[in-house]
Amino acid sequence: MNESLGVADLLGVLAYAELSAFLQLTEDAGQFAPTLSDRAALSELAVSEFGHFQLVRDKLIELGADPDQAMAPFVEALDGWHTQTRPSGWLEALVKAYVGTGIALDFYREAARHLDPSIARLVDEVVADQERSEFAVERVRAAVAADPPAAGKLALWARRLVGEALSQGQRVAAARPELAQLLVEAVADDQAEISRLFARLTEQHGKRMAALGI
Repeated sequence: MNESLGVADLLGVLAYAELSAFLQLTEDAGQFAPTLSDRAALSELAVSEFGHFQLVRDKLIELGADPDQAMAPFVEALDGWHTQTRPSGWLEALVKAYVGTGIALDFYREAARHLDPSIARLVDEVVADQERSEFAVERVRAAVAADPPAAGKLALWARRLVGEALSQGQRVAAARPELAQLLVEAVADDQAEISRLFARLTEQHGKRMAALGI
């Protein structure tokens, strides 16, 4: 495997994921936020996502890669995911930002675990979701407490988000084998590590769902 191509692909998909998250959060803030303070808070999160995009873009440039070329192969898949998972309201938008985006970022983190430490640290910094988590959890839990039947609907929405994210990941892996190989080689010939990988992903998803109260 050409690892340099895999690294460029990983940073390219991560850069576009952050750029598209910025655009999605900005749109959601204007369309769905019920109060001005919510609009401001979500906009602030969008600014943070753009900052993450800039970090990854700058790393691509440092490595001698063209950011536009690195991101281009992933535009169709990620835009398709956003189109297929367009929220219909405020709570769906928050669950998407937290659960749907979270599971995709978990895969990027796993793919970077065995790369150069500087790349792994950058990916860890970019995929950290503490601020987004706190914002989504606080508001979704409050809404579910006020309207318990909403929990079931949001749980169904979260399952759909995960399903679409996995489908998107399959399309990306098929189109960019070097990127898929980063994840495969991290667990190659080690069934126990494969099991641990899926256990980690499942655990993280379960924690997010539990935190939301759905």
